[in-house]
Amino acid sequence: MRPGEERPVEGGACASVSDLELLKLRAAECIDAAAERLGALSRAIWSEPELAYEEHHAHGVLTRFFQSETPAGSWAVQPHYQLATAFRAEWGSPGGWAAPRPLHLGFLCEYDALPGIGHACGHNLIAEVGAAAALGMKGALESLAGLPLPVKVIVLGTPAEEDGGGKIDLIEAGAFKNLDVVFMAHPSQENAAYLPDVAEHDVTVKYYGKASHAAAYPWEGLNALDAAVLAYNNLSVLRQQLKPTWRVHGIIKNGGVKPNIIPSYSELIYYFRAPSMKELPVLTKKAEDCFRAAALATGCTVEINGGAHDYYNVLPNKSLWKAYVENGKKLGIDFISEDAMFSGPSGSTDFGNVSFVVPGIHPYFYIGSNALNHTEQYTEAAGSQEAQFYTLRTAKALAMTALDVIFKPELLERIREDFRLKLEEEKFNTVE
Repeated sequence: MRPGEERPVEGGACASVSDLELLKLRAAECIDAAAERLGALSRAIWSEPELAYEEHHAHGVLTRFFQSETPAGSWAVQPHYQLATAFRAEWGSPGGWAAPRPLHLGFLCEYDALPGIGHACGHNLIAEVGAAAALGMKGALESLAGLPLPVKVIVLGTPAEEDGGGKIDLIEAGAFKNLDVVFMAHPSQENAAYLPDVAEHDVTVKYYGKASHAAAYPWEGLNALDAAVLAYNNLSVLRQQLKPTWRVHGIIKNGGVKPNIIPSYSELIYYFRAPSMKELPVLTKKAEDCFRAAALATGCTVEINGGAHDYYNVLPNKSLWKAYVENGKKLGIDFISEDAMFSGPSGSTDFGNVSFVVPGIHPYFYIGSNALNHTEQYTEAAGSQEAQFYTLRTAKALAMTALDVIFKPELLERIREDFRLKLEEEKFNTVE
């Protein structure tokens, strides 16, 4: 009997349940069985927060987790996969009946933290969700004795989401090349199958002036701090002409060393966000004009350096997130409406870049707290025991959705078609 065929359930001639539903139950049971180890993994990452590309402790915790899975060697683990703090863990069913090439399903883990406030975005829970969903998938597929499926379950450890874009580094290294569908989930204040995370570009702006005694002969100086302040105010004035969906926010990182010395150097860091890669260059151009105007007004020179990577907007895959909602509701997840999804607040993520190279899903999940991300209160919530129930429930929904992708060929075709159409739409809209 293949998954998807009906089979009677003991206790009534009219009652029936598909093998696929039994597989989903098996996946959930496997996650529950590993709940203590998964919780310990999350707490270990949460207790020692590390910044982008420096997640050596978290990397070690995760790689040891998969290396210690029983039976020994069931996961093929590459500890330093393309990046020092990235990893790849892979499990594959031998042989197969459904296709000449195994279906490659990826589960993504994030684990970097924020400076000063630790895991205030709950990346420890993202790591746990990815690991848990992969374990559930593996356990469910292993239960199909005598009917091995042509599937590879791949877990990618993706560092540096908060700064730098580790997923983009991995894309460029070819890590996503053979993946068919990818799954991850992000903690939030609500359950949303999709949020329109936006495109983002960051810049570092450096002003160079001339030092002088601020009291005796200030006219001999060129005030780089004045340039920074003017730039900050220029952007504040620009806001009246910004679209409601655009965001500009930044800091003055360096403004001088002593009040009686005209600052010869200042530095700002700014992030620009827009709903799509089409709009982002338009916003960036307006902001850079503000930076250059400040240099002209003060006689300073300016250097504008863009970040290593732009974060793309996340492409929605409606067929995939509808399947996720259907499975989540079976587990008691209460999702916000589709209208609320598309009108709600959002940030930016390097998963957006992934969504341009492979179909994927990046839902958000409630963790038992109304605290807002990137706050000390959310750090506390991300490390709480209460968050565990919601985290593992989300992992179950992801694993169940991945099983749908395997055993419902028509769903996989719709997912691929959604992906193709969205790519065409973005290609049409992209500014050359």
